[in-house]
Amino acid sequence: MFLVSIRLSDYTNYSVRWGEMQIPTDCNFVHQTPCRDSHSTAQCVPVKILAVSDHIVERLYLLASNGHFQDVDLIFGCGDLPYTYLEYIVTVLNKPLFYVPGNHDPDFNPHDLKSKAEGGSNLDLKTVRHQNYLIGGLGGSIRYRPDGTNQYTQSEAYGRLLQMLPKLIINRLRHGRALDILITHSPPFGIHDDDDPAHHGLKALNWLIRFAKPRYLLHGHTHFYRNNISISNTSLGPTRIINVYPYKVLDLE
Repeated sequence: MFLVSIRLSDYTNYSVRWGEMQIPTDCNFVHQTPCRDSHSTAQCVPVKILAVSDHIVERLYLLASNGHFQDVDLIFGCGDLPYTYLEYIVTVLNKPLFYVPGNHDPDFNPHDLKSKAEGGSNLDLKTVRHQNYLIGGLGGSIRYRPDGTNQYTQSEAYGRLLQMLPKLIINRLRHGRALDILITHSPPFGIHDDDDPAHHGLKALNWLIRFAKPRYLLHGHTHFYRNNISISNTSLGPTRIINVYPYKVLDLE
């Protein structure tokens, strides 16, 4: 078992055990919301999201071209969709697109146009600040094929999460909170996941929810026609976890 320590100043010590991440008890950060960001004078404005994942909805082409989604502020892609589909949506709506790759998407290659959605931002392992909202992304799913793309064992998912920790800690120090919205492909373990090996949730996401306390986690990967998948909206502490398959329009505040 590995031990990784990240120290910021004399009063904050983050100790992370590989596969068994522990939240420190000596940190007394005040959790802020976008309405109470002490480092910004920006007003809190509700944001409308169009989130898509996993399945092409033919009717969406017509709805988008007829102006049905013109009041949408942001587009989120939660994986396993042709990038041409995302590119059509962002072209017609002309709104910012943030997305993460799914287990059926190609590995990202900056020199291969087919491995990214033109006009959008791949948010895998990244965070951004948009309209006073802190948004992060974690792509991929549980590994169920040895040669599968964007697939990870539970331990590998924890290892990827370590790459996000510095950004989350900086967000918390600057803004009083780590994340407002987290977009993922996989659901957390035991929440909206299924019992077949390809659709187990990632345990790293359960830890990330406890640590970062995002107000929303939006995911795809699990489909409602599968057994045991009937609830699409679950609360875990302060976090609303929403399965957006195949698409949802959400008002986030």
